[in-house]
Amino acid sequence: MMRSVLVQTLTAAEIAILCYFFALNSLYLIFSVVAYFRLRTYRRRWTARELAAVVRSPATPAISVVVPAHDEERTIVESVRSLLLLNYPEFEVVVVNDGSSDATLRRMMGAFDLVRAPVTVAPAIPTRPVRAMYRSLHNPDLVCIDKENGGKADALNAGINAARHSIVCVIDADSLLEEHSLTRAVLPFIEDPTTIATGGIVRVVNGCRVEAGRVVRIRLPKNKLALFQVIEYLRSFLAARVTHSALNALLIISGAFGLFRRDALIEVGGLRQDSIGEDMELVTRLHALYKRRKQPYRIVFQPDPVCWTEAPESREILERQRNRWQRGALQVLSFHRSLIGNPRYGTVGLLAMPYYLIFEVLGPIVELFGYLITILATALGLLNWQFAELLFLTAIVYGCLISVAAVLLEEMSFRRYARLTDLLRLVLFAVLENFGYRQLTLWWRLEGTIDFLLNRQSWGTMTRKGFARA
Repeated sequence: MMRSVLVQTLTAAEIAILCYFFALNSLYLIFSVVAYFRLRTYRRRWTARELAAVVRSPATPAISVVVPAHDEERTIVESVRSLLLLNYPEFEVVVVNDGSSDATLRRMMGAFDLVRAPVTVAPAIPTRPVRAMYRSLHNPDLVCIDKENGGKADALNAGINAARHSIVCVIDADSLLEEHSLTRAVLPFIEDPTTIATGGIVRVVNGCRVEAGRVVRIRLPKNKLALFQVIEYLRSFLAARVTHSALNALLIISGAFGLFRRDALIEVGGLRQDSIGEDMELVTRLHALYKRRKQPYRIVFQPDPVCWTEAPESREILERQRNRWQRGALQVLSFHRSLIGNPRYGTVGLLAMPYYLIFEVLGPIVELFGYLITILATALGLLNWQFAELLFLTAIVYGCLISVAAVLLEEMSFRRYARLTDLLRLVLFAVLENFGYRQLTLWWRLEGTIDFLLNRQSWGTMTRKGFARA
């Protein structure tokens, strides 16, 4: 009798897990199909001549690029030089030194001839005290704010306060924008005045050659962990975010590269300083505010504007990053749990929030449960080999196909990795990702879940190597 009950219980659990993986990977397959058609339409929307007209047009909105920097001495000068070379009619760069303990401010002052400016800024959003403001003698559109340490969100809020223009672009200090990234990212604001935010694609700079703040040769990383992250980024941006954007249910505009209407940021109160996933929390709060007001708005993902960022190459740093991402997602869902399944919030409440809860946040727990059930059934001699084969096909083989589909989306749309050897390596690692790396990130996300439940909310140190050169 006991054995019969155990068999029934294991069978029910196996069926539930099988259905879960089938639903998860089928969703990503749908995302990939939708993304394919959306990317085709997107590529035909703006010609090179029309983009050039945007750059020359006096009606193109001016942009304030806000760069939060804390202990970024290795990358800050090259990052700012890259920003100053952007091909855009009118913009300023606002670097916020968030109480750095290294030579971040000193390197900025030496590289750009910064002098102290007697300027006061109205604190539309409360922040930690600002100690000084500096301007460049050679570039009047470069501003540096020196303030007490308050974290990334607080630094961004200080930059938003100081911004002079109607559109604010937020970018990480360890990232590089391509020359036309601002032009392409601002297009939704020009096309539709109800646009309040847009985000571009983030690509991995590891392995690329960087000169004078520009990526001059695109190559895949030699480091295997960084190469696996290339696959993850392609799957996340070119499949999931394209589809969520089409539904106006985009919950994440990466903190590494996003554009926002300044008045919307101030109206919503800026970035929440007690949030670990401050980028996702801000976008979710913007959705909630405009949905409650029943005010038309758009939050859009643009797949073409590129931001290059340095991916972690060590297990320790990558573990801290994934732990933080998991805690951040859980925190956002906790902050905004009233939106989950709530029809008042449209596709955000009925689709996006449940998706993140069921498939992103609970995914590691379900997957671990699947492994444990398989081990238990094997140990007790109750393993259903037909189920084991179906689980392997659904979770692993289907997952490999989804990762390969993301690589093919890249190849058919933007083809940044032009060499055949790079394409073959991407396909190979899209398959290998499911045999070890995926399980490793699963464990790190489980650690993040436990840390969240135990209220361990540290940010974690992210050590950078600096932009690579040949």
